[in-house]
Amino acid sequence: LTIEKVIRIVRQKYPVEITNDFNVHKKMADSCEYIRKVVDESQPLYGVTTLFGGMAHRQISCSQASELQNNLVYFHKTGAGAYVPLEDARAAMLLRANSHLIGVSGIRMEITDRLIKCIKEQITPLIPEFGSVGASGDLVPLTYIVGSICGTNKSFKVNFRGQKMDATDALEQMDLKRLYLQPKEGLAMINGTSMMTASATIAVYDLYILFAATLHAHALAIQALHGNNQPFHPFLHEMKPHHGQKLIASTILNLLSDSKMINDHLDGTHNMRQNVLIQDRYSIRAMPQYLGPFIEGLHEIARAVEVEINSANDNPLIDVENQRAYAGANFFGEYISTAMDRLRYIVGLISKHLDVQIAQTVASEFSNGLPDCLISNPQREVNMGVKGLQLCANSIMPYLLFFGNSIADRYSTHAEQYNQNINSMGHVSANLARHSVSTMKQLISVALLIFVQGVDLRSKLIGNTYDARNLLSTNTVRTYESIREIVKVPISDDKPYIWNDDEQALDEHITLIADNLTDENSSLFKAIQMTAKYLLNDRHQ
Repeated sequence: LTIEKVIRIVRQKYPVEITNDFNVHKKMADSCEYIRKVVDESQPLYGVTTLFGGMAHRQISCSQASELQNNLVYFHKTGAGAYVPLEDARAAMLLRANSHLIGVSGIRMEITDRLIKCIKEQITPLIPEFGSVGASGDLVPLTYIVGSICGTNKSFKVNFRGQKMDATDALEQMDLKRLYLQPKEGLAMINGTSMMTASATIAVYDLYILFAATLHAHALAIQALHGNNQPFHPFLHEMKPHHGQKLIASTILNLLSDSKMINDHLDGTHNMRQNVLIQDRYSIRAMPQYLGPFIEGLHEIARAVEVEINSANDNPLIDVENQRAYAGANFFGEYISTAMDRLRYIVGLISKHLDVQIAQTVASEFSNGLPDCLISNPQREVNMGVKGLQLCANSIMPYLLFFGNSIADRYSTHAEQYNQNINSMGHVSANLARHSVSTMKQLISVALLIFVQGVDLRSKLIGNTYDARNLLSTNTVRTYESIREIVKVPISDDKPYIWNDDEQALDEHITLIADNLTDENSSLFKAIQMTAKYLLNDRHQ
């Protein structure tokens, strides 16, 4: 599985089927047979013939081995807080099934098949966001999945095709019988990183989309500011050939190609203009060097997440070929925890850069001729332009910087009878990443609205029309058009996006743009899609 495939299945509802590969099925069956042998012979094996965690010194009789697994579901049903998004829950189900198919977990194909059937039939467990410390995997969140798909009792709730109901009722409607767990199967279901990895997968994918949207926003800002394209010339970046730096430079250069709103100095020339700096301020000029490390960091995060997606991450794991079981800690979520800490840090710094670009655009001292707050109708003396939009951006940026603080180092050292004396906080970190990325959409929405107003006003200065389409670069015209279409403010020769303050509800516009950024059916998503695909594919370089 790749990040993109997970998104297609859980967000776009692409069909998913379990492989018919004989070897996969045989390996799973053989791992179950190994567990049966352990139980029948009363061999000591963690979590199969012993209790769990800090009570693993207590062995149980073979007659209680199944009861042990079914009881696991009851005492871990301790989640709290709001439910995670349904797409996160579906992704966790998919990743749990993918992990089982490796064939080292000692779980029946019947359980794995039930996971996939529930995804296909839109039976989605409702999973509280609090309860996992990410050490012995996501024990509490994954309990809600196994309890729901097995129909353990009516206290497990699901969303069944848009309706909240008891899991048992949803299964009954689909003629799916109650499933009882056999030895090891409870551990195989809940002792893993699938919940944190699911949320991480979606956060990573959405950040790639938002990174692309950010680059489009900067390309609009550069044109609004009548910026210089020389800082993006390949010569500069070959002299300092960091991969991310070169990628950002080439992407911005491509987005600005054929623009009539920029200072085009790719030929290496320089010119002086009255009261204008000979070179742009750092938020434009140093963009490749600033953003380059962040796209490289996102690539590294994505690769770590994809390893986790395709891993066996419960405990113990069974080496069928050599008839051995190995106890370890593949359930430990530090890769996800530190990756999501880093992702949130990256979000904060990308957002601070956008906030700076907004500040430069709305201040006449720095905007190369644009009016204060991008006010367009001076005849209405009370107009304040985009001042309120900037304030909104100013309120979001510190919030995102705060979210950039780490959580991986804030774990308790006494969890679960001191057995989990180190833990990852992976699920918490991934939850925070989801909130961070979602909030970033609001900031990008504000920035895009401000920069659209900026290019309208620049178009008036250059071409005596508020219709910027003939002056904008080909690769940003579609972004500009889609924003105007979404907010339902027609492009006009006579008026920019904002003419008078009382003619639009800007908060509604913010919401509309934010909602469309990651909606793959929207014109705005399609406008940035090629850039997003380019960034996503670059992680394989």
